[in-house]
Amino acid sequence: MSMREFCIIFDLVMAFIFFLIGIWFYKSNGKAANFLTGYNMKSAEERKKYDEKKMCKDYGKRMMLWPIPFVIGAVIDYTFPMKGMLIAWIIWAVMLILLLIERYKRER
Repeated sequence: MSMREFCIIFDLVMAFIFFLIGIWFYKSNGKAANFLTGYNMKSAEERKKYDEKKMCKDYGKRMMLWPIPFVIGAVIDYTFPMKGMLIAWIIWAVMLILLLIERYKRER
């Protein structure tokens, strides 16, 4: 297997995984809220302040956008192996940081 093939397959597998996780959160009816860092450590009384169904749908929608950089990365990897994967991870990291900043502001 060449480096180009490895990078393309890796990007597409990551895209598929993130998409599945996003769908799972979206369709969980709030049950996936326990997998959100920090939320699972809140007391039952603090959890009553949150709409778990809405929160999981919001996170699911956001996670279903995470595959986009990896699909783009796979396309770039076809011509420039490794560069597409690197670009995909950088864009994904920025998307994750933006999500964490938004969550921090929302919970303040």
